[in-house]
Amino acid sequence: MPVTSAARTVIDLARISSFPAGVVVADSALRTKTTAKGELRSVIAACPRWPGLQAARRVVAFCDAHSESVLESVSRVAFRDQGLPPPELQVWVGDETEMIGRADFLWSAHRTIAEADGAIKYADPSRAMAQLERDARLRKAGFEVVHFTWQEITRTPDQVAASIRAAFRRADILSVAKKRLLTGSSRPNRNKARTEP
Repeated sequence: MPVTSAARTVIDLARISSFPAGVVVADSALRTKTTAKGELRSVIAACPRWPGLQAARRVVAFCDAHSESVLESVSRVAFRDQGLPPPELQVWVGDETEMIGRADFLWSAHRTIAEADGAIKYADPSRAMAQLERDARLRKAGFEVVHFTWQEITRTPDQVAASIRAAFRRADILSVAKKRLLTGSSRPNRNKARTEP
């Protein structure tokens, strides 16, 4: 029985599957080091006339080894479809003194974190409490935090995107306010200087 390479299998599935399904497969293969992007590109280059190759190219360009689950892969596709800028994946975040935790998705320009919550996270009360405490520390450090579930990102991705955009706006407003406060506090009091001998 003929057997294809892992890279060839990923490309074959990307050619015939939907874009989200292709991304899920490719992300998983990269994450587990079953294949690498260079190998995927080599398969495409070797067979330029295959049907569906344009779809496979889009998958290869988009896939990312840092995506750690099906939920995260599907979420990245939803973010793209909703017009959100690409987030950084699996980034350690914290304040000036310590790391607080690792974020599933980070938009550093907007100091906004999104967390893809699987059902197991809230099945354990202690894990749910730890998550609330972590969120509080992140917000105190100046980050906006948005949580969403599988049901939300697959059924109402527009609402998830709207929540993330609202977080962008809150973080941006806070950032501007902080800059103005710092700028204002650093200016000398000219009136006071004139009245003093």
